[in-house]
Amino acid sequence: MTLSQQIIIKHKVGLLNLAEELGNVSKACRMMGYSRDTFYRYQQAKEEGGIEALLIKNRRKPNFKNRIDEKTEEAVVNFAIEFPAYGQMRASNELRKRGVFVSSAGIRLIWMRHNLEVFNKRLSALEKKMAEEKIILTEAQLQALEKKKEDDLASGVIETEHPGYLGSQDTFYVGTIKGVGRIYQQTFVDTYSKVAFAKLYTTKTPITAAEVLNDRVLPFFGEHEVPLLRILTDRGTEYCGKHDQHDYQLFLGINDIDHTKTKAKHPQTNGICERFHKTILQEFYQVAFRKKIYRTIEELQEDLDRWIKNYNEERTHQGKMCDGRTPMQTFLDAKKIVRQKINDLNLTV
Repeated sequence: MTLSQQIIIKHKVGLLNLAEELGNVSKACRMMGYSRDTFYRYQQAKEEGGIEALLIKNRRKPNFKNRIDEKTEEAVVNFAIEFPAYGQMRASNELRKRGVFVSSAGIRLIWMRHNLEVFNKRLSALEKKMAEEKIILTEAQLQALEKKKEDDLASGVIETEHPGYLGSQDTFYVGTIKGVGRIYQQTFVDTYSKVAFAKLYTTKTPITAAEVLNDRVLPFFGEHEVPLLRILTDRGTEYCGKHDQHDYQLFLGINDIDHTKTKAKHPQTNGICERFHKTILQEFYQVAFRKKIYRTIEELQEDLDRWIKNYNEERTHQGKMCDGRTPMQTFLDAKKIVRQKINDLNLTV
């Protein structure tokens, strides 16, 4: 007998014993919070079947009269894994061609029983089958996996394996300084370690987008012997153009850096830079402009550099990879992953 069953019996027996001690059923029921009808049902059950009869017995039985036969249900489940991107209506139509007649509502009920009712769950079932059975994927399954990857990217889910695997770059409009004009910040964040770089400019051009990489980012990665493999940017004109004419594209090509662009109309795709911009606005710019009047861009850059140094080396970060460490500590701790990758690549070659 389980603990919960023992507790249920204990309360019921307690009611019967209290009524016997008091010699008054009504008073015992009021004290225990039961009705007289309930008391007499418990009493009758005990007299007829003993203590065990006081357990709650669920008299509801599942009605399988209209349940789809096992063969059809198996076909519907297999179809969900074979074509994970198909919805219930299309699955019903396609199964009809195979001689399996199930309504779209019936398919949804089957999928719900097997935890397959949404696309992500069907994809998880496919990935589990891949891991267990080492199956060869069909074209439809490959397309579903690619669709999931695109959806993750559009939702701001970024795949990153080690420092230098993917950098995120964006332009941030700082404001206007009297006598200087409009100020733009070129931002770069390593998506794994969250190590950040920021440099100020008075223009927003391909040259400035490339200059921050050449002046701040690549020297840092070179110093630590960590290659920068890919950069993610939005589709702004400072980042996108003809490969043989655009200064930023040419710079990436010369340095053998792949370029990935965010999905159109999905700014959250570059969410790491967006989140960093919110942090730097709240913790640096709003504070700095309240305390000081800046007259030159160099003066502002000097204070910005101090804040960036503190951000990278002193301020703890709660990101997925950092987990309470500073970005710089996360970067240094993960350098061994990069070295292992390079060694594996050299051994393969």
